[in-house]
Amino acid sequence: QVQLVESGGGFVQAGGSLMLSCAASGRFFSINVMGWYRQAPGKQRELVATITSGGSTDYADSVKGRFTISRDNAPDTVSLQMNSLKPEDTAVYYCAANVLRVGYSSPGDYWGQGTQVTVSS
Repeated sequence: QVQLVESGGGFVQAGGSLMLSCAASGRFFSINVMGWYRQAPGKQRELVATITSGGSTDYADSVKGRFTISRDNAPDTVSLQMNSLKPEDTAVYYCAANVLRVGYSSPGDYWGQGTQVTVSS
């Protein structure tokens, strides 16, 4: 079993900052990729940022230059520093991980419960 627990969501004024964190726990060999997705009401879930075990990162165009993803592999955690927040960043943010699991022949995807980020104008 793999558990992902997010923290750090909340309310912030436009132009402000928040930092989200996600901690992975359970029984697994390693995590290939960790990342953040978000979903606003009435919209599709979209990828925000990812980071591989080797440290390679990728960002959605809408957050480049404002958000920074980072990772610690021991223990497995991922953080998202969000600066210069805009009202359109308002969404539920989900941590996700692609995990090499004990007792499985292939990796699997896991999701956190989500944390609300609300940015007021």
